[in-house]
Amino acid sequence: MPITSLSGGNQQKVVLGKALMTQPQVVFLDEPTRGIDVGAKTDVYHLIGKMAQQGLAVMFSSSELDEVMALADRILVMADGRITADLPRHAVTREQLIAASTPQD
Repeated sequence: MPITSLSGGNQQKVVLGKALMTQPQVVFLDEPTRGIDVGAKTDVYHLIGKMAQQGLAVMFSSSELDEVMALADRILVMADGRITADLPRHAVTREQLIAASTPQD
């Protein structure tokens, strides 16, 4: 069965599975849940958590604030091509993330 015949969420899980087969030490994910349904997002969140628990360094970019706040231990925010905030998850608020991601004139 070709991967293109799978749903977007299942395609994403296959891509993550293939990446893990190489036994990486670091994984970079760009918008890992964009365009997939809520159930598949939950599965991807569990996979990301499992990777981190196994000692893998997981870096990801996401425009979904709730996703970032739920998954990240450390949050770097960028605006205008530069880092505008470096925040630990336990001390961050949604408002801080929005303010840091808004370009300053």
